[in-house]
Amino acid sequence: MGQPHQSRSFWGVWRRSRRSLWQYVGLFLGCCLLVVGCSSDRPSPSASSPAATDSNRIVLGTTAKVRTLDPADATEILASNLLYNLGDRLYAYKSGTDELQPQLATALPTVSDDGLTYTIPVREGVTFHDGEPFNAEAMAFSLRRFIENGGQPAFLLADIVESVEATGDYELTIKLQKPFAAFPNLLTISGTCAVSPKAYAIGAGQFKPDTFIGTGPYKLAQYNTDSLRFDSFDGYWGEKPSNDGVDIQIFSSPANLFNTFRTRGVDVAYQNLDLDQIRTLQQGAQQGGWQVIEGNGNGIHYISLNVLSAPLDKLEVRQAIAAAIDRPLLRDRVFQGQVEPLYSLLPNTLDASEPTFQTAYGDANKAKALELLQKAGYSKENPLTIEFWYRANLTSNALAATTLKAAVEQSLEGALIFDLKSVEAATAYQNLDKGIYPTFLLDWAPDFFDADNYIQPFLACAQGSAEQGCQEGSTKSQGSFYYNARMNELIDQQRQTQNAGDRQKLLAEIQTITAQDVPFIPLWQNKEFLFVQQGVSGAGLDPTQRVALWAIRKSPA
Repeated sequence: MGQPHQSRSFWGVWRRSRRSLWQYVGLFLGCCLLVVGCSSDRPSPSASSPAATDSNRIVLGTTAKVRTLDPADATEILASNLLYNLGDRLYAYKSGTDELQPQLATALPTVSDDGLTYTIPVREGVTFHDGEPFNAEAMAFSLRRFIENGGQPAFLLADIVESVEATGDYELTIKLQKPFAAFPNLLTISGTCAVSPKAYAIGAGQFKPDTFIGTGPYKLAQYNTDSLRFDSFDGYWGEKPSNDGVDIQIFSSPANLFNTFRTRGVDVAYQNLDLDQIRTLQQGAQQGGWQVIEGNGNGIHYISLNVLSAPLDKLEVRQAIAAAIDRPLLRDRVFQGQVEPLYSLLPNTLDASEPTFQTAYGDANKAKALELLQKAGYSKENPLTIEFWYRANLTSNALAATTLKAAVEQSLEGALIFDLKSVEAATAYQNLDKGIYPTFLLDWAPDFFDADNYIQPFLACAQGSAEQGCQEGSTKSQGSFYYNARMNELIDQQRQTQNAGDRQKLLAEIQTITAQDVPFIPLWQNKEFLFVQQGVSGAGLDPTQRVALWAIRKSPA
């Protein structure tokens, strides 16, 4: 990905925050009783409602909004999932795994010795939804459009790709600016799907938000602000969908989605139910006859620590805070078991994740925290007070901060005090790189499914020193200002190393150093949920948190 553009500053974090906090925004608003009594903004299901008929069409309900379906500009979780089903990319992950496999490519890329040139054979006999033939030039067009049209995700390729060319009818050659071992993983993101050169144009800002013409198993048949219709594509080159199509209904509130699912008005409920609603559906699954599918998500939540801000410039202080954190308490008391404790910046959905913070500090380790505080000159008689900042507009953040404050102060008998302070998210993201906040509770959702996307955007520093901290780079954007020459070296090495075993060792060392130096403290990772009606099968969540709509089917009545 390279050094983030300065114009983006912390924009990327803000965008990811909106994507990954969907299931917590309405936390504890006293809605449990109100939810049950609220009426739906859809008619109650009858013999004519989509989910109540014998049709093999699937009805999916969500409260997530679709801003755009243009792959060169879409970043939101729902849009990415929809594009995953409408389009094909060069590579995908085998179902239920994080193992890469060819999709529009016919083999994994051949990589030059210097790691800069990727040669990719592409599939013959593929047709776009508008009847245009797919070939290497169409794939090159799609990738160049992603880069040159300047949409929100354009930097993902623009920062690392030098050129994209069709070097044969069915051969694609991509040259990078510098080696990047995770590059094939980038080619799995929904934005890199092939689009018809006849239907789209290359040019800054030339987007088509309400149309899609690609090569996937579904065609976009209808696009409205509150509903979308996917029809099975008869000309699809691969395995045909298990259903005749999918109708996506966008609800105005979690309450309406909750009630409509309970009355069988939708087949599948996905995204943006509140915690109390999720718990109610979990507890009522056996009686109601529906399925609950859950999986650990890829969004992470963490504390950024400003290592230049006294007293956080003392290593023992940062380590003491890490030792004092009680993640299981957050999971159980704040989130009702609907998150997973996190002990690395890498979520456990990645094989490379190592629970280094658990090994080094455990949870609520009173003895270790007090010992470290004493080394730094603090005690119950001389307590340490730290400003603990969070985003005022996120209820979950306020509850997590309040719970952490009470737990830490009680456990350490007042030797460490969190002085809670809040600010609106937009203001926070504008000021994080200015060094205003000693600590900040933040979250992150990855742009692509690889360890690098949890490391380089956090720990890399393009310019700085051990004495002055990070002056330009990712750690400054994150509000940490952390600088470690060895860390920069390791990040560069893991980005260039093609050997998986060697890269795994580098990633392990990065995580060990992170736990030792504590520029960030990982707290929890999301869980994702699908609720599926009785008689509907094939639904699942991949490790990438994508939902393969084509695998869902209804049992015969």
